[in-house]
Amino acid sequence: MSAPAKPVRIQKVLFRQVRRPMKTLFATALGRKKAAVSVLVTVVLEDGSRGTGEVPTSFVLPHETPEAIKAILREARAFFAGVPYDDCGGRFDAFRARHARFHMTLAGLEVAIFRAALACRGVGEHAYWGQSLRRLETDITISFQPDRDVLADWLGRITRAGFKTYKVKVSGKVDDDIAFITFIRDFLAVRVPDFVIRLDGNQGYTARTYVRMLRALEKTRVPIELFEQPLARDDFAGLKRLAGAGEVPMILDETVFDARACRRVIDDHLAAGVNIKIAKSGIAESAAILRMARGAGLKLMIGCMTETMVGLSAGINLAAGTGSFDYIDLDSIHLIHQHDRGGPIRIEGPCYSME
Repeated sequence: MSAPAKPVRIQKVLFRQVRRPMKTLFATALGRKKAAVSVLVTVVLEDGSRGTGEVPTSFVLPHETPEAIKAILREARAFFAGVPYDDCGGRFDAFRARHARFHMTLAGLEVAIFRAALACRGVGEHAYWGQSLRRLETDITISFQPDRDVLADWLGRITRAGFKTYKVKVSGKVDDDIAFITFIRDFLAVRVPDFVIRLDGNQGYTARTYVRMLRALEKTRVPIELFEQPLARDDFAGLKRLAGAGEVPMILDETVFDARACRRVIDDHLAAGVNIKIAKSGIAESAAILRMARGAGLKLMIGCMTETMVGLSAGINLAAGTGSFDYIDLDSIHLIHQHDRGGPIRIEGPCYSME
């Protein structure tokens, strides 16, 4: 009988900060920025296998600053050193309990461990998730931009690039938002046949202003495919009052960081669907949310933060591998200045092709 294989242990946790200028101002109801700042984290196993994840910074979790992220990753160096990669579950849960508020830091670290484990086993990420699709088409973000010249410039660039689905960030101010959406609709109408508009409230509305917004949209007759996270993430009473309001499906993003939150959405009938982001939920929780939401018949959206291809590729692999998502919102690489390729993923306008 052969001896059992020696466990492969984690040897190093490395990290570095990166900054990428945005191609256009990124503005939501929560804030504005001209550059994307992330911390890349790499886990190295003792056999040389390695995996890299990304911890973006976001208006949604302002306490996850680069300095705070790096402090936690310094702690992770000692915490995970010498731990077998295939025996990290309990250890990672303990580390999560220490830093429960740092969702993106934990997610980036988990992706790095996950990818190092796949590399050690010789398994591709797309194959791990099932290889259901070889091609994905993403939408593109239009940030709230009062300057119509700047807005028209961005619209011209993304329409020429071939995008057909547009996710519009709105401010929460109904009159301003209606004027903004109408301008975009009129611009697209003469340039893009069969365009699709999605809206993202980024928690900028109240239940009252959201109802007013829905009524105003009906009057404009602008077709809206979905409305993402109009209310504050923890406004459960407001979300419950709005259940079934209007004909536009509501998709929840910031409300759902883990499977427990997804269960509440399902049990209380709070929305038509959920937006899964590996950057906020990590690998295990994203997979759990996916299974739970799909089992309950919810619509599934996959999204991203302002990530480089390091982080974005995790979402691309999950979406293409499972083939489970109704809405693809994986556009961050088109918002920042970076290379037009990410390993085995080829970027072709709004599409990603898996090699």
